[in-house]
Amino acid sequence: MSAPRHRPRHAVSLPPADCDTFPKLLEHQRRTRPSKPAIREKDFGIWQTYTWGRVAQEVRDLAAGLFSIGVQRGDKVAIVGDNRPRLYWTMTAVQAIGAVPVPLYQDSVAEEMTYVLEHAEARFAVVEDQEQVDKLLEVQARCPHLETIVYDESRGMRHYTQPFLHHFDAVQAEGRDYNKIHPEFYDAEIARSRGSDTAIILYTSGTTGKPKGVILSFDNVVKTAANGVVLESLTDDEESVAYLPMAWVGDHIFSYGQSYVAGFCVACPESSATVMQDLRELGPTYFFAPPRIFENILTTVMIRMEDAGWLKRRMFLFFMDVARRSGSRILDGKPVGLGDRLLYALGALLVYGPLKNTLGFTRIRLAYTAGEAIGPDIFDFYRSLGVNLKQLYGSTEASVFITIQPDGEIEADTVGKPAIDVEIKIADSGEVLFRSPGVFVEYFKNPEATAETKTPDGWVHTGDAGFFDDKGHLKIIDRAKDVGRLNDGGLFAPKYVENKLKFFPDIKEAVAFGHERDYCAAFVNIDLVAVGSWAERNNVPYGSYQELTANPQVIQIVKGHIEKVNRDLAADPQLASCQIRRFLVLHKELDADDGELTRTRKVRRSFIAERYQPLIEALYSNARSAYIETEVTFEDGRKGVLKADLAIVDVETQPVAPALKKAS
Repeated sequence: MSAPRHRPRHAVSLPPADCDTFPKLLEHQRRTRPSKPAIREKDFGIWQTYTWGRVAQEVRDLAAGLFSIGVQRGDKVAIVGDNRPRLYWTMTAVQAIGAVPVPLYQDSVAEEMTYVLEHAEARFAVVEDQEQVDKLLEVQARCPHLETIVYDESRGMRHYTQPFLHHFDAVQAEGRDYNKIHPEFYDAEIARSRGSDTAIILYTSGTTGKPKGVILSFDNVVKTAANGVVLESLTDDEESVAYLPMAWVGDHIFSYGQSYVAGFCVACPESSATVMQDLRELGPTYFFAPPRIFENILTTVMIRMEDAGWLKRRMFLFFMDVARRSGSRILDGKPVGLGDRLLYALGALLVYGPLKNTLGFTRIRLAYTAGEAIGPDIFDFYRSLGVNLKQLYGSTEASVFITIQPDGEIEADTVGKPAIDVEIKIADSGEVLFRSPGVFVEYFKNPEATAETKTPDGWVHTGDAGFFDDKGHLKIIDRAKDVGRLNDGGLFAPKYVENKLKFFPDIKEAVAFGHERDYCAAFVNIDLVAVGSWAERNNVPYGSYQELTANPQVIQIVKGHIEKVNRDLAADPQLASCQIRRFLVLHKELDADDGELTRTRKVRRSFIAERYQPLIEALYSNARSAYIETEVTFEDGRKGVLKADLAIVDVETQPVAPALKKAS
């Protein structure tokens, strides 16, 4: 089964077809808009702006400098650090001389970095600061290919005397000297590359095993980015914020690919801790965030309202009711009664406008969320405020875009229609397959995995189960491998259940179990900020996260949320069997450093099932509690053990009508 494709709203001016690589696109932007801002960086509290003309010169010097220290065509160059202009310039400079950038997650532990560096055979690394240099020095003995490290921030590096360490400024200085002697070098090098050449290797998050290196060509990224620009009519006047990991394909498309194609400005926050403050200062027009970011923002808003005076709280609740009735309909241009329009206008003046201004959302013309399903109520909250938030569905293997929600056709439970030039079909098994210009070339050094994922005629297995509704919108149920059956034959879709639980501000993460079991059960992580705020307001003492999770009142709050989810599930013909019968509140947060989550905060189910096997078995027994000892990794790398006796709680489930049982 397939669905019709999007049609662009109107023609958008794109760079010439011969600008088929990013270095060529940069030269195009230098010629056509040399004085327009290309990228910003907040440093020591002050925003520094670089124009396209300046960026082009910086990249030219860096490319020659990297060539001077030995980077050759075909070499792999690791890039590690927070979002920084110089690291984005490194990506273009590496591509300009025919080498291949390989960005790594900046918060990766040494073992994770070792695997990617060695698998990619990276000879060079360009990193942000001393922290990243230290990690590379720690693993260098296990990475024999790694020869040279270039670092940007010099703070703390005074006593590092290894000859293979080079400061970024020194490399650029060498490049300036080289370009003076060989003025034709840079232009000749970028002319040698073609759209079919490898542009980048991005490593998957590794939810089920070792990460795979996804090879994307320039054609993959440039054409997909251009289609996104056309579809949403993006211009060089857009402003976006680059704060998500450079190793993630979403950042590569939104902060790099589309910026180079459309010529708009990207801003890099001062640090990960200042993103929300920097967002307010910038007021972007184009914004992307995974659901967890939107969830965290909403949690912060609701906590503030709980702490506000009664009059302010009453006014907020009243106008949010108005917004839920009318906001999304007004945004989509649908009819709304005069009374509600007037109330909404008043709400915009008193509540919605000030709230959006506080969040930095005042100027947003387009916002995306993707990576996993967002809770419908969270999605509707932002759209009711007038934020044009859309869901898209994509993957690294697609260069992001598979489906996008068209304007005026926004539904909380779908991910939209096929993006431009994307074909989608649903296999007999229910799995979603796609074909597009963004389809990856192959998995690096893994032909078996490539053959399993990509058919000879270009169709890619997503591993997701879904279907098209009667409006041609794609609905994703869950990961195909995760969708299972209860022992009574009822459908079990864990991600769907988990996302419904995570709608509540008190619940940060959840893991559902049920395949080949008698009923659905769950682990729950509470949100320390939200629940801690509740504890302070209600004079509930606690000394640690673990104490808070064991508090009977907290457990009852979580139980109430689960009962609400069960009522919702009971009304769903397909998923009524997924009601949660037993749960426990975990004594620790699931953590990427402990291997429980990927670096993009996706649950690693098989690892969790193995690690917490005694707790799972207790959920499916008559036990009222379960004891667990868990090894944890502290921020400084030390190991420790957490011991806890966790309460197991029974939850009331709703009766399922015979018709629903049959449907499931």
